[in-house]
Amino acid sequence: MLLANNLNKIKCLEDFDAYAKDILPRALWEFASVGVENNLSRDNNRKAFDNTWLSPRILENVSNRSIKKKIFDKVYSAPFGISPMGACAMCGYEADLQFAKVSKAKNIPYIISGSALVPMEKIVNINSDVWFQAYVDANRSSIGALSDRVFSSGIHTLVITVDVPVPGNRRATLRNGFEYPMRPNGRLIFDAITHPKWFFKTFLRTILSSGMPHIENYGPNRGIPILSLSAPERQHIRDSLDWDDLKWLRDRWSGRLIIKGVLSAEDVKLANKVGLDGVILSNHGGRQLDTAISPLGVIEASARDKGKMMILFDSGIRRGTDVVKALALGADFVFAGRPFLFSVVTAGYSGVSHAVDLLASEIDRTIALLGCNDLYNLGSRIVRD
Repeated sequence: MLLANNLNKIKCLEDFDAYAKDILPRALWEFASVGVENNLSRDNNRKAFDNTWLSPRILENVSNRSIKKKIFDKVYSAPFGISPMGACAMCGYEADLQFAKVSKAKNIPYIISGSALVPMEKIVNINSDVWFQAYVDANRSSIGALSDRVFSSGIHTLVITVDVPVPGNRRATLRNGFEYPMRPNGRLIFDAITHPKWFFKTFLRTILSSGMPHIENYGPNRGIPILSLSAPERQHIRDSLDWDDLKWLRDRWSGRLIIKGVLSAEDVKLANKVGLDGVILSNHGGRQLDTAISPLGVIEASARDKGKMMILFDSGIRRGTDVVKALALGADFVFAGRPFLFSVVTAGYSGVSHAVDLLASEIDRTIALLGCNDLYNLGSRIVRD
């Protein structure tokens, strides 16, 4: 793990990748970094940003600029948050708690994953402003029980992931045996012990402090252990969930309700009709359907059809210019995942804090160079190739 006083070596979010790759066992690195099949969607997320250009104006007084952004009823210090990511605490020690601490200190949103290895209640005790992301099927009694637990914990923004009716074909994950629960084998054991930074500072430290990690937030009760020879496999099939189930949940849930995984303006219209508070345009970081389009190309049409909803964005954010491009196209807010995961692997709390500062400083620099003082009138600064 990189010492906090050496973080000056990290000059951009992508610099964290090499450190994380060195620390993590291969199975965990590929679980976190690889997409599905041929990685076409994952890679295209970056190409979409690369093919979108900015047009600056000069001699504008930008000395009073601000990167604060309001969504729903809160003004955040920056226009980005931390995406939900499962099994983060297997990669970095108490990663979910570090995300919660940093997001509170930096005043940005953090979405807890339904596949987190830390109970939502423990995270809420650190940061009461967190959101929660859930994977649900069409069993309304289980949906209701989970949503009751979420609300009782003090969380009032619920994000339902809707782009996983069946699991994506993550070939690297399957080859490495990284499924829930993982079945110990010679390859995984060798992989673990040959990465001592991770083995001692994350895995063994976790086992000694709190025992074998479990999927903590998948339902109303504690789920399966992350590593087991005998526990049943977690069921991933959610192929009967539909808009009627979402409408039922909307009528039942009194907090803010958002869906994540939207790639069609037509679905944005349907979400608005159901009465949702927002949608997250996302292709799951290229981890579900390979050759699925980049959500960047859907922002403008979605913004036209959003009604009173918020249009949020996720997938491929690596630079401050990426954030500004998404906002200029019509997104109200953005989220990033992998860069923050790799930052917590690299240097824990200090790594995540540094990552937030890097991205915020790049956004501030970008709007200054564009001739803008805030993030609310960026549309005229966007140019498509």
